[in-house]
Amino acid sequence: MAAGGGGGNVPPGSGMRRDGGTEPYWSRPECRVWTAMLLLGTCLLYCARVTVPICAVALSSYFDWDKKQFGVVLSSFFWGYCLTQIVGGHISDQIGGEKVLLLSASAWGFLTVLTPLLTHITSAHLVFMTSSRFLMGLLQGVYFPSLASLLSQRVRESERAFTYSTVGTGSQFGTLLIGAAGSLLLDWYGWESVFYFSGLLTLLWVYCTCKYLLSEKELTIPMNYLTRGLSVPKQTKVPWKQLFRKAPIWAVIIAQLCTASTFFTLLSWLPTFFKETFPDSKGWVFNVVPWLVAIPTSLFSGFLSDHLISQGYRTITIRKFMQVIGSGVSSIFALCLGQTSSFCKAIVFASASVGLQTFNHSGISVNVQDLAPSCAGLLFGVANTGGALLGVICVYLAGYLIETTGSWISVFNLVAAVNSIGLCTFLLFGEAQRVDTDSVYVDL
Repeated sequence: MAAGGGGGNVPPGSGMRRDGGTEPYWSRPECRVWTAMLLLGTCLLYCARVTVPICAVALSSYFDWDKKQFGVVLSSFFWGYCLTQIVGGHISDQIGGEKVLLLSASAWGFLTVLTPLLTHITSAHLVFMTSSRFLMGLLQGVYFPSLASLLSQRVRESERAFTYSTVGTGSQFGTLLIGAAGSLLLDWYGWESVFYFSGLLTLLWVYCTCKYLLSEKELTIPMNYLTRGLSVPKQTKVPWKQLFRKAPIWAVIIAQLCTASTFFTLLSWLPTFFKETFPDSKGWVFNVVPWLVAIPTSLFSGFLSDHLISQGYRTITIRKFMQVIGSGVSSIFALCLGQTSSFCKAIVFASASVGLQTFNHSGISVNVQDLAPSCAGLLFGVANTGGALLGVICVYLAGYLIETTGSWISVFNLVAAVNSIGLCTFLLFGEAQRVDTDSVYVDL
């Protein structure tokens, strides 16, 4: 990314496009291309994120790590991930989410490729790998806030839900891709090949995006922004005190915090639940089927949401309807999961719970963009940071409940209770009116 004078650049949200027009949003063909590329970028984000878990056994054996040591390596990613959510969203709101996305992807792509090479050079393997994962978390922490900022500025409200839910399926695609390809590479060429595969694909994605989707001016970071650092010019400052006094802002933050933490809880404990409850079951079934189901449900939720809004239904009504399914109905299936003794039923309930959670993409995830498109990245970063931190607490609390009660029912009760708190808060206080401007609200 080059740095240049501020005069020739187009600030995010200014309404200028490559063709010189003043329409602030992508045209429909542009939106389709960007959606496909961002879906691929999200897929590669998860490919890089899951490289270490995929290679867990091989790395532990190669470096003679015990589970406690490897746990340190795994958890280090999370702490880095929490630290850059807010700042990543803020910078994206100022210079454009696409710039931040590409800069971070370039960095994590190079880091992924270099990790095996540098690991063989150093003698402090545990320290290096822990530091590497922490840095990976720092770099990837800016991705989703930047994505929220970019889509809030470039995608029409009537198309945001489908666009965001489509891009969101990249997380499932990435998990499945690295799970399949990574397992084969691991068996054929060793753990190093998994890192090379993921890192090089990421760098190729960055190159293609820069070459075919962005002009030289769009790749340039204004020099005046570099000189002023993270400060915000007076004319673009957002009244944060007034903003955080708005009930709808806190409603979407609390709802996002709750749904993110329960997602982390299910992601962390579902494999163990199936292994302990159904010891003779095939691992690839319960590790793959729920995430396969989540792909079409995510796409359907976005299509349904945008279709209903285009038919004249109020935006906030549709956002809340989607959230009822994403947090409420999915929790019912989670509760059923704790009650069944049938493996087939358990797969159905787990798939329904994980799949229906993707309706959140068309609920609270895009509601942030409804409320404050001028600072959607920063607000999403605040909510995602809180969700990640609460996720650690819930994951730990779930383990504590299993140890003390000896029952998995308590874990799924915890998931349902946390989801209910977020859902009720959003239903009571959620709105879809802009609150980042002093102008008269437009009833959506």
